[in-house]
Amino acid sequence: MRKLQRIVCPIDFSEFSLRAYQYALSVAYRYGARLFVQHVVELWKYPYADVAAFLGDYNESCRILHKGGEEQLQQFLKRSTNDEVQPECIVDQGTAPDCILAFAEAQKADLIVMGTHGRRGFDRLMLGSVTERVMRNASCPLLAVNKQSHALIESDKQPSPIDLSRILFCTDFSENSRQALDHALSLKKEYNAELTLLHVLEDIRDSAKLEQELATVTKQLEDLIPQDASTNGKSKITTMVRVGTAYRQITQVALETQTDLAVMAVRGRSSLDLAIFGSTTHRILQFGACPVFLVHV
Repeated sequence: MRKLQRIVCPIDFSEFSLRAYQYALSVAYRYGARLFVQHVVELWKYPYADVAAFLGDYNESCRILHKGGEEQLQQFLKRSTNDEVQPECIVDQGTAPDCILAFAEAQKADLIVMGTHGRRGFDRLMLGSVTERVMRNASCPLLAVNKQSHALIESDKQPSPIDLSRILFCTDFSENSRQALDHALSLKKEYNAELTLLHVLEDIRDSAKLEQELATVTKQLEDLIPQDASTNGKSKITTMVRVGTAYRQITQVALETQTDLAVMAVRGRSSLDLAIFGSTTHRILQFGACPVFLVHV
């Protein structure tokens, strides 16, 4: 069973950061994990830094910006943190994706939690540039909290701010997706959540074979369920097979079942995979109805 012990949550003080931070708090609380909250001061965003450098005050400008970032981060955490999780604060200077990846690697992070918004007006065409670079290069799983997530569900058991009651695991039966299943089962256990195992049949043109395919796939899904898994009450595991385009069906199921979190594997690191980040994964992140827990394999 997968155990998350070190979680990194980058913060840029946007509403997307707040949403991602709430998820990071929840996961850290459930797993008893250390939570590192990181803010990156990107000097290139401050035009007067160039002027300061020309005048010989560059180091002083860096110090002031760094101190401002620390103060802003402390204020953010004071407003947004519950009493049960005490995050560790880090302020870095540099390029956000590089700093996030370097810090996560140095800390041997088990999970990165961040929003998927962009800053350059291309939200409908691409993910946020920082998030996308981190997704492509992170060596640990990433929980991507998209802007279209439905309203946060308040937990009955404080201080956890979010209760993941329904988890959707999307599988293509590859070895990659089997590794992601370990994380889905772990999250199910920690949240005592319902878990649905979903497979989408694509390119089924022969209706005569559909019934046989459905039976075969249903059996494959059932074989993924651990023998000791509970089938009673809230923590049950169910299976589901849909026919159609994968990202459309996954998105539809998430909406229909009011899924709180989808878990899926990200395969391959070829140039094509990195360019579109896998068509199914990329579209789910753009248009999906819930956060997505991505497992790099």
